[in-house]
Amino acid sequence: MSEGIILEEAPDIHQQFQVSSPALMVIFGASGDLANRKLLPAIYRLSQQRLLPPNFVILGYARSPLSDDELRQRARASMLANPEVEFQSADWDLFAPRLYYVSGEYDDAEGFQRLRDRMTMLEEQWNIGGNRLFYLSTPPSVYEPVITCLGAAGLVEPASRQSWTRVVIEKPFGSDLKSAHKLNDHVLSVFNEEQVYRIDHYLGKETVQNVLVFRFANGIFEPIWNRNYVDNVQITVAESIGVEGRGGYYEKSGALRDMMQNHLLQLVSLTAMEPPIAFDAKAVRDQKVNLLQAIRPMQPEEVPDYVVRAQYGAGTAATRPVPAYLEENGVDGDSTTETYVAWRLEIDNWRWQGVPFYLRTGKALPRKASEISVTFRRAPHLLFDSTDGFNDATGVDDSGVRSVAQGMGLNGDSLSRNILTMRIQPDEGITLKTLAKRPGPSVNLTPVNLEFTYGHSFGEPPDAYQRLILDVVLGDSTLFTRRDEVELAWQRITQVLDGWRMQEELTGNGRKPFRLPHYPAGTWGPKEADVLLEKEGQHWVTE
Repeated sequence: MSEGIILEEAPDIHQQFQVSSPALMVIFGASGDLANRKLLPAIYRLSQQRLLPPNFVILGYARSPLSDDELRQRARASMLANPEVEFQSADWDLFAPRLYYVSGEYDDAEGFQRLRDRMTMLEEQWNIGGNRLFYLSTPPSVYEPVITCLGAAGLVEPASRQSWTRVVIEKPFGSDLKSAHKLNDHVLSVFNEEQVYRIDHYLGKETVQNVLVFRFANGIFEPIWNRNYVDNVQITVAESIGVEGRGGYYEKSGALRDMMQNHLLQLVSLTAMEPPIAFDAKAVRDQKVNLLQAIRPMQPEEVPDYVVRAQYGAGTAATRPVPAYLEENGVDGDSTTETYVAWRLEIDNWRWQGVPFYLRTGKALPRKASEISVTFRRAPHLLFDSTDGFNDATGVDDSGVRSVAQGMGLNGDSLSRNILTMRIQPDEGITLKTLAKRPGPSVNLTPVNLEFTYGHSFGEPPDAYQRLILDVVLGDSTLFTRRDEVELAWQRITQVLDGWRMQEELTGNGRKPFRLPHYPAGTWGPKEADVLLEKEGQHWVTE
């Protein structure tokens, strides 16, 4: 039997959910990629699992001139092409009649009047009861006009005391602190905070949610989850693809805005936050805010010492040739937009003082991987550093045989450290690296993994959007970000942006233009990212 944690019986992961109340869900941008690739399949799967009632209705709104039947045909085609969807004709025949469509501009009062009329008709036809959910699956540039038109059309106020109105807003929520603050002001001039669900689909992933369960439900880990026992924490979110035709969009965002501001800082918060007093929206989000406040601020001139940025050059990633970023369509030939960021982050509180958090994200890396790795401190007295018969420097025992550990590139220092890795994707699971003696006459240490995988124990986890959409309908905002959390994250990111701006101005002041470091596609990033850790005596554990 292979190593691992075995559950005698895999429970039904859907038994924990309650069935939602009837509602009318309006998807703005219903003809777009996100709606067809993620949202509609997620709603369909919830319907298949009977977690949505028969009178849960979807009304699409977008510029494209489509009929109800054309929307249904598009949705059916996308689900048939989606390997994660178990398409069943009987389920589709129940689902399709609940799909409707209205076309219109996002800033057009007449279009929103047509939307209102159609909503009123559908609410009466399906006996929905006035519950309304608006989902902004649109470019960020139209968030403000959509919010304005919803308010002007009188669609925000609940129809009765028993009904509710909620709005879901996709990332990116702003592009810096100033724009995020402005967008928040605008949204909250129409909705109240309790109605707003700012979504980051990473928080819907089972492995992300399990970080809190792993920490706070298992008595053996929380007592050592602090500066006394943890040497460093590394969080990697790597993509094996390049920008793939999205150069124009990526030029306006870059890796820092696109990934670091939301996904990675969310993972930092869940990994490092204090225990909440309850597992509810307010308590969890309060502790995440406290953690973000404890992240050490940086002055612009300090940024180069803590943050590395780079662009990928030509190479091969995941067996596919990748052109250099500067050669991608839509990318300026002199672009300084980063496709890679590594950040040494410090948290100034009692639990984590002196423990570095190393974050990195990038495109065109060797493989797709999202992982949190907690490296624990070495034992205070190591019996095996100079064991007779084993040479840490060479990895060769008395018989001249290289140890398994040395063959993996592990030296005496890294051998002595236990590493707990939580894999967000792919192969979702948790691994604890321990040490064991390799059979034989000499004392040769080799790493042995204690491993838990979701697929083995529970089957494949549900898609993140399934969980998040259901939570919105149920009114549970635990996995969504609050205004103060969003703005604190942008405050830390804006400090980095300010430092980069100063760096470019100083470099370009009468001298040659500023150029980013480059790394070949298919490698783990620039040498500067390795130096960021090496100067502290560390190395990246995900390779």
